[in-house]
Amino acid sequence: MIGPAPDTVTEAVRFLNGEGYRDELHLDADGTTAVVVDYTFRFEGPTDPGDEAIVLGVHYRLDDRKAVLVAAFGPDVDSDSADVLRSLVRSPARG
Repeated sequence: MIGPAPDTVTEAVRFLNGEGYRDELHLDADGTTAVVVDYTFRFEGPTDPGDEAIVLGVHYRLDDRKAVLVAAFGPDVDSDSADVLRSLVRSPARG
């Protein structure tokens, strides 16, 4: 990524859309092995740790389709969602 990191979730999604990440990925265990994480942006609320969020730019292994995932992140995330986030594979070639 060239330039400063996005300051908000909206800016991160806008950046990813500009990079071709147009589909929307929902956080569930089905199909997470079919995606690779290319970009990760984490955001923390200024006063409330419960406001933490993560924005991921991912691509599908089979057809290289690109998608955006926005999810809660941090200590308040339920264990199923945390397990799905941990299961995603990080791409070595992208930021």
